Order: sequence, then structure tokens, then C-alpha cells
Amino acid sequence: MEKKEKDMDKTIYLAGGCFWGTEKYLSLIKGVVFTEVGYANGNTVNPTYEDVCRKRTGHAETVKVTYNNEEISLTKLLNLFFASIDPTAVNRQGNDIGSQYRSGIYFTDESDKEIIQDAIKELSKIYKDPIAVEVLNLKNYYKAEDYHQKYLEKNPGGYCHIGNSTFDIARATKNEYPQKSKEELKKILTPLQYDVTKNNATEPPYRNEYFDNFEEGIYVDITTGEPLFSSEDKFDSGCGWPAFSKPIDNNLIKRVTDKSHGMNRIEVRSSNGDAHLGHVFSDGPKEKGGLRYCINSASLKFIPKNK
Repeated sequence: MEKKEKDMDKTIYLAGGCFWGTEKYLSLIKGVVFTEVGYANGNTVNPTYEDVCRKRTGHAETVKVTYNNEEISLTKLLNLFFASIDPTAVNRQGNDIGSQYRSGIYFTDESDKEIIQDAIKELSKIYKDPIAVEVLNLKNYYKAEDYHQKYLEKNPGGYCHIGNSTFDIARATKNEYPQKSKEELKKILTPLQYDVTKNNATEPPYRNEYFDNFEEGIYVDITTGEPLFSSEDKFDSGCGWPAFSKPIDNNLIKRVTDKSHGMNRIEVRSSNGDAHLGHVFSDGPKEKGGLRYCINSASLKFIPKNK
């Protein structure tokens, strides 16, 4: 039985590659109340999965998303969606190639159009390459076969083009990484970890745990366990502290003006944990966006890829 929408519920249609992973990712976001996979904006009526894959129907694998507009805005939902895709890829996401895997936002409420266009405009400021996410009125949508619905719930080991660290971004919206009290933190952190994260201290360069660690994995907030940075974005800056070109998602980080010590810097803190992490500078590798997130090892915990 399909969910009956309430007055505060709205629906948007999002295409982000293979709809198995995209559906699971979107379903984890706080405020999303219903997801369904299907085929959208193609040239045929009632297509099958086989048709979409092999017969050039023009349909995109799409997730119908119903969300509570009082719990999550369309802008925030779209920003979280962008975190799960390569928005510059044309007819491709992950290892999946073909027009059915294109990225798109399809709307039925004309008032959503400006919101979507503004979100795309902001997204374009982050990337050098053009944004390939198409923004169109929903022309048509057909529900996919039952075996595709909640596919990854039925098949936990099934193929997915979205990585675990990206799923953690969606989970974090449900505050699965709540901020701990200072009393709690004093019990679980070392004196240095506490001093860095809560008192804005800085550890010594070259004498810290992760400045020369380049193993594959993710770096999480030591105070909450929330994923913040990926090894894919780590580079050797020569500064003596861990350096990253970007966080896993910009929503995970707060940026605060810091005028301490007679300097004018941008401090970075974790959004949920409100832990001091370090500072961000504009002297990073140009090919990676030009930023250098200079982060204290004491504010992080490294989780290897195999774990």
C-alpha cells in the first residue's frame, strides 16, 4: 500500500545512478518519510527494467522521495543528495554507465524550481567542471518492479555504488552522533584530546598520530564517532599535521572566524560534536580545490577501510 501524504509532506524525484543505493541513502535521512524506486522522464509507457537497461527508453533510474517539509527543507535534502553523487559526471555514477544512470532532479511543484536552481548554483561554486544534474519538470514516472523496492534491505550484500562513509552522512542527520557533555568526554578522552577538542589547543607538529598516515579509511570525530574526513582527500602538506582537501561533506563542518594569537584565521569545528578540529587555509593543492584543512590528530580517530 502506498503511503498517503500528509499536509506537511512534499515529494521530489531524484536520480543519482543505480537506484538501489540511492534509495537506501535517501531513506536514511531524517525527515524522509517514504521512498520508492522507479523510472522517470523517458519516452515509453510502463517500461520494464530490461527495457530501461537495453532498449534506449530514455528513462532514468529514479527515487520518489516524500519528505516532511517541517523536518527537512528541500535545500537541505538536495545538499544531502549531492553528497551521494558525482554531480559533474555525465550518464554515469560509480561503475554504472548509461543514460539511465544520469543524475537529475524532477519536480511537480513549480515553486520548487527556484529552490532547486539556487541549490545547483551554490553547488557549481565547489566544482571546476560543469554541473551535469538535469533539472526538469517530472514528465512521467513508473514504479519499478517489486524486487527492486528496498533492494538493499532484502539483499544486504547486494551491489551498491555508494560507499559506507557516504551512508554515514545520511545517518548523521538522525543525530546518531550526539554531542557529549564535558563530564562524559573527560572520562573517555586523553588530556590532550580533551584540551584540543574543548579548549582549542594545538598539538605539536610531526609528533602526532596521523600526520604521516596514508592508509585507506575514514577519520571520525573523536568526541562523537561521526565521519568527517576520508583518506581519499588526505595529502602530504609538509606542515606536520594531517591535511585534507575537503571534508566528506561540507555540512559536517562549521567554520568560525578565529582572531586569537594576533592572527585572522578560519577555525573548523565538527557540526554535531562542536569539537575544535583545526583551521582551513587557502594554500592547498589547486587540482584538489585549493583548500588545506589542517587538522589536529587528537581531534580524530582513524577507522581503516577493512573495518
